[in-house]
Amino acid sequence: MDRIITAAIVVFGVPAVLIGYIWATEQVLRVVPQRARGRVRPWLWLAPALVLLFVFLVYPTIQTIILSFQNRYGTAWVGTRNYEWFFTAGPGLSALLNNIIWLVCLTVFTLVVGLAVAVLADGVRYERIAKTIFFMPLAISGVAAALIWKFMYAYQPPGAPQTGTLNAVVTAVGISPVPWLTVDTFRLNTFCLILVMTWLWTGFGMVIISAAYKGIPVELVEAARVDGATEAQVFRRITLPLLAPTLAVVATTMIITALKAFDVVYTMTNGAYNSQVIANEMINELFTANQQGRASAIAVILLLAIVPIMLFNIRRFQAQEAIR
Repeated sequence: MDRIITAAIVVFGVPAVLIGYIWATEQVLRVVPQRARGRVRPWLWLAPALVLLFVFLVYPTIQTIILSFQNRYGTAWVGTRNYEWFFTAGPGLSALLNNIIWLVCLTVFTLVVGLAVAVLADGVRYERIAKTIFFMPLAISGVAAALIWKFMYAYQPPGAPQTGTLNAVVTAVGISPVPWLTVDTFRLNTFCLILVMTWLWTGFGMVIISAAYKGIPVELVEAARVDGATEAQVFRRITLPLLAPTLAVVATTMIITALKAFDVVYTMTNGAYNSQVIANEMINELFTANQQGRASAIAVILLLAIVPIMLFNIRRFQAQEAIR
């Protein structure tokens, strides 16, 4: 019965509220002087969105910042103690180091593989099939991809049948099986997790880069070849410079994705064996350790790390619009 009521509210209630708001807006505009209607009308239409933005984004952000300066229960002020804990304690520094590795490696891997597929598959007969294969993982959720790769990384002791694909291949050539997700030497397990995310996001980078690559004027490339430029020179001096704005977009997206990486880590290791990341550490502090102040501080740190990247992206977009 409750589901029927909820469905009825969604199907009939939401449209009724929208229609009622439109009617009320027009009624308000009728009493507004004619000269002021042009200024008032946009704000009336934007009011619902601004209210939702404040309730679900601005207010929670302010509340999180306040909580980051309080104790675990939010009952007393502790100053910057939560931030000091993050930058001095083992779990916080380990998560920060892993996120830096994620930021560099995920961005580089996605750009390199996406660019390679976009360039090498361009113009071949099986281009659509190849690009479809690379794009398909993006349709899978992070949790599903993590479960798939968890089977790929599965480990059994030496001498036992290896159910994991990678260890089956390794043992077939006479090498001992490797516990991929539990070896933290040289952060091997972190790189294994990054490989999963790279597999997921390579299709995204490939599609964006491929669209820009097809937009490069053919006449420009042909002119360079006529002048005696090799394919490597054409790629380095023409293709890459023209693709630079698109590569910046993909890189920005990957940096943000790396900073907020969570689902793959949570599903495959839950941060064990020095594979912790900032977002997963925030969840553990909030729900496992019941450290509300520390979790809020981690959230603020993550926000501050993403804001400069977003500002850079906005300025670059504004510069492009100014050129147009």
